[in-house]
Amino acid sequence: MKKIFSTLIIAGLFVSGCASKGTVKETSQPQQKATQQEQIKDKLPEKKASQETVSSKETAKTADLDSLRLVREMQAKMKDIHFDFDRYIIRNNDKPILKQVADTLRKNGNVKVTIEGNCDERGTNEYNLALGDRRAAAAKEYLSSLGIQSARMDTISNGKEKPLCTESNEVCWAKNRRDHFVLDGIKR
Repeated sequence: MKKIFSTLIIAGLFVSGCASKGTVKETSQPQQKATQQEQIKDKLPEKKASQETVSSKETAKTADLDSLRLVREMQAKMKDIHFDFDRYIIRNNDKPILKQVADTLRKNGNVKVTIEGNCDERGTNEYNLALGDRRAAAAKEYLSSLGIQSARMDTISNGKEKPLCTESNEVCWAKNRRDHFVLDGIKR
């Protein structure tokens, strides 16, 4: 009987020992699950923030594309003004074109313009660069008189380096004596 009783006690201790180990395992798993859930919750706001960042970047890209599209549409409507041989005085028939440029700039406050002065092929490079600069400056001055801030206008002289027409005749030369307006509306 003592053997049976001792065997029962040993078996009871063994069973209770296993039960306690099982209990430890069960309590540790919920703690691990809770820890994992907290880690997941901690990561969720980061994902949300990164999604917000991505969507704001996408919105910015869309706005840039819309702005670029608008500038391209305005650019397509923009006309060149022309000059007489060896002159940089704005002709009366070109003033409405400059008024249109000024109106476009007034309506679109984020748009800037680069005025490119161009010449025909006659004359030296140095002479044509200086003449192209005076032509661009004349257009800038006229636009300033119409209320456009000079900070929104840049000038550059191409001299005779960017001809529209390459034939050597008066019709072609007249096309090349011009100011060309390049709009830029993307602020960076």
